[in-house]
Amino acid sequence: MKHRASAVLAGMVIASVLVIQVGDVWARVSSGGSRGSRSFSSPTRPSPTPTTPSSPSRSLSQPSPVSPAPQRPSFFRGMMGAVAGFAIGGLLGSLLFGHGGFGGGIGMLDILLIGGGLLMLFMFLRRRQQAPPEPAYASAYGSGQGSVSPMTGAGGTATMEMPAGPSDLERGVSNIRQMDPNFDPAGFAAGAKLQFANVQSAMAAREIGGVRDRLTPEMLMNLQRQLDELKAARQTNYVGSIDIEQADVTEAWQENGQDYVTVYFNGKLIDYTVDDQTGNVVNGSKTQPQPFEEFWTFARPVGPNPWRLSAIQTAS
Repeated sequence: MKHRASAVLAGMVIASVLVIQVGDVWARVSSGGSRGSRSFSSPTRPSPTPTTPSSPSRSLSQPSPVSPAPQRPSFFRGMMGAVAGFAIGGLLGSLLFGHGGFGGGIGMLDILLIGGGLLMLFMFLRRRQQAPPEPAYASAYGSGQGSVSPMTGAGGTATMEMPAGPSDLERGVSNIRQMDPNFDPAGFAAGAKLQFANVQSAMAAREIGGVRDRLTPEMLMNLQRQLDELKAARQTNYVGSIDIEQADVTEAWQENGQDYVTVYFNGKLIDYTVDDQTGNVVNGSKTQPQPFEEFWTFARPVGPNPWRLSAIQTAS
């Protein structure tokens, strides 16, 4: 009786240890599966968080300073200059070549020409000094030749930015919501974290039958092959202390009657492989957490149908 009680007690202790290990340590799942037409393309990483500028953008709200345009002489001023120049030229010509050149003297006509020329020159110079400068905006926003529209961005004016179109993710979410209006990317990412834990736990128990209905047939075959390879090598892979710091939907699309959604996981975990016979660690570390980045893709027939894990990819 004493030996029988000791055996029962030892069995209970071993069972307790196994329960604790299964609850705290999971097996690692490696890459594999299918992402439809995107199987051979790199998954999209999450967009960086946009920063809010401390002040409004000049390109949207304020035009940049306009440099003063060079002043152009008016037609009247040009004409007066020409008349004055003509009068002065006629006066000089009359003095030099009229009435016998240098020795002919100055007559009444010469006096009239001199007085008229000096008067016109005085008026021309006075009007030129008193004329106000043309405003700078006349050439920048005027309607004549050389005017620049503030929409063009030329001449130092502000440019009007066109609104950005929907991203590939936004288009994909919109398409999925046409048949499933309740689809929520944030809620989907939260559910994907639970799926992450469930699949890892099934791999730790070396029995994935419990999550069979959450895997596509191709993914089921891939995970079963991983278990078979570990068993053949008499090794067991463990994952513990999983800390998922980020879980975001980064891709959503439809093809061939299927909805696809990819979730980006980022965090730290303990990942190691032991030899079943010796218990020695053959890969990884039992104590040092390692960072990880993975993309898990889920698929389903279009519409409000159950999602299934279809692919796992490790970030490069």
